[in-house]
Amino acid sequence: MTSPISLRIAVVQFAPKIGQVQVNLARAKELCRQLKPRSIDLVCFPEMIMSGYNFENAQAIFPHLEHPKTGPTSRFCAELASQLKCYVFAGYPERLLGDEAPKDFTESREELETDSRTAVGANSAVLYGPGGEWVGHYRKTNLFVTDKSWAKPGTGFATFHLPSPLRTLSFGICNDLNVAESDTWTLEEGPYEIANYALTQNADILVLLNAWLDSSKEESEDTDWHTLNYWAARLRPLWANGDGNTNSAAENMQEEDVESVNGKEMIVVVCNRTGEEKGKIFAGSSAIYSMRQGLGRPKLLDMMGRKEEGVRVWNLFV
Repeated sequence: MTSPISLRIAVVQFAPKIGQVQVNLARAKELCRQLKPRSIDLVCFPEMIMSGYNFENAQAIFPHLEHPKTGPTSRFCAELASQLKCYVFAGYPERLLGDEAPKDFTESREELETDSRTAVGANSAVLYGPGGEWVGHYRKTNLFVTDKSWAKPGTGFATFHLPSPLRTLSFGICNDLNVAESDTWTLEEGPYEIANYALTQNADILVLLNAWLDSSKEESEDTDWHTLNYWAARLRPLWANGDGNTNSAAENMQEEDVESVNGKEMIVVVCNRTGEEKGKIFAGSSAIYSMRQGLGRPKLLDMMGRKEEGVRVWNLFV
């Protein structure tokens, strides 16, 4: 029997100030000072964390779009990955370049005002490795309504094959957990696009970088339980037992229950932001789950609070 290996994942949850990239970068650096070199395998930052998220159109977001590999988020990730000797994921608004840029497009305020739905960028994420090297890139596939005013959708989810202990890691951004607006979704039949994709990739880890809105339910609770259970429900193929008996993510299970199920375990990491932008409140509640096919319920291992800002480190044995 193979001995378990240690897997160390950190999520960084805070409330960025919209449009204040340098302020947000400074906040991220401050929060990460507690992390020591070689103490972490993967650090995750939420969707569009350095720019903020709730831009109403192309004109508003255009000054904050970043060049791939050379923009401020990419430089930050490269530096942090090199410093900590680990992998670093972060979301950012990518500027479209070359043939992808709108034809006959200029940067003038007047043009953006006349066509506020111009696709000038993509809601993207970047992954850097322990040497500060660029490893991979991804564009959000299932755009949220806010994205559609300025972003070009991606063409499908992504998987990265990384050294142990990360191994095979599948990836998505926020609304990728949902389905296209034209699709009808049910709890029993789905469709479960990103969950099924992760299964086809035989993923060991699924990471979601989010700017997910608060459910506005049970607002006196420190944690957004409705959102945590919703995330788990959207990943049902990773844990369902096929007999229709399911339980919420908030329920515990005995260790012997886990050992009696032979399905593969997948670690699910949801890195969400907190705070408020233009009247929209974000859910926080970044979380880590263990999901095992056939078990009949997801296992919520740990989570952050709705309004909590900080770094949460999870050390697992896989």
